[in-house]
Amino acid sequence: MALLAKCELCPRRCGVDRRRGQTGYCGVGNDIIVAYTGAHFGEEPPISGIKGSGNIFFSSCNLRCLYCQNYQISHEIRGQKLTIENLVETFLALQGQGLHNINLVSPTPYAPFIGQAIEAARKQGVSIPFVYNTHAYENAETLRTLDGLIDIYLPDFKYWNSTVAGRLSGAPDYPETARRAILEMKRQVGHLTIEQGMATRGLLVRHLVLPGNLAGSRQVLSWIGEYLGTETRVSLMAQYNPLHRASEYPMLRRRIKEKEYDQLTDLLVDMGFEHVFIQEPESASVLVPDFDRPEPFAEQRTSKREQTRSREISAILGT
Repeated sequence: MALLAKCELCPRRCGVDRRRGQTGYCGVGNDIIVAYTGAHFGEEPPISGIKGSGNIFFSSCNLRCLYCQNYQISHEIRGQKLTIENLVETFLALQGQGLHNINLVSPTPYAPFIGQAIEAARKQGVSIPFVYNTHAYENAETLRTLDGLIDIYLPDFKYWNSTVAGRLSGAPDYPETARRAILEMKRQVGHLTIEQGMATRGLLVRHLVLPGNLAGSRQVLSWIGEYLGTETRVSLMAQYNPLHRASEYPMLRRRIKEKEYDQLTDLLVDMGFEHVFIQEPESASVLVPDFDRPEPFAEQRTSKREQTRSREISAILGT
């Protein structure tokens, strides 16, 4: 917890004393703030499975993406304040529901709390995998403090170009920072291991395709192939939706075109990637949560499309 005394948990390196309630860019002080917990079926099949992933959506974020679909909780501080003991109880409750894993969504500002809670939870009998679900704007030094505690890293490599990262997410250093962070994740857990259809340990890298190649997708995928290996499980996401402030920017106002997405799936196959998760274009509307509701994903759970999507929207290409 000494890491909070002069907070440099993330690349912002605000230097505030969060132990005394001071806040920096993310707006989080000495509290754990959780916006929502529950079973979630919108992840990749080896994460969601049949029973669901035990998602914990933490409040706030150290990025400010103009198009964030979770902007209701990532750009604001809202939710319930928990102690470390409460967080451990939440872990135990999610395992008690028979869920496949505990999925820590937007965990970056809370890394020290999460580390302590995982250690305590393991001693109390939590045995399902912990998933670190992140945008990859992480300090490698902070990730090293979680070595041995996180079973599955689920980062999104968002951008290749620093100018684009600066304009769309307020983080011009994102590309180089994300590369270092993802390499550290790979060092800790290796390639994704799947047993009886479910991920138990390893790395799964996501990439959200943006309209007009804003994300630099070809460069991102090429880097993954060269530095992580074509054995790496990659999730190529087609779910971009022009939400939040996207309408203010002409290039962000539309969804991606089928041709844009298909060219990238073809590229992954041509590069020799063995395991790729793909999405149907309809996922753009299906996957949008509403955190103003008690059950943000209620429509997804009751939708026949969602029930089909959770089983079939991702497909493994190759062998």
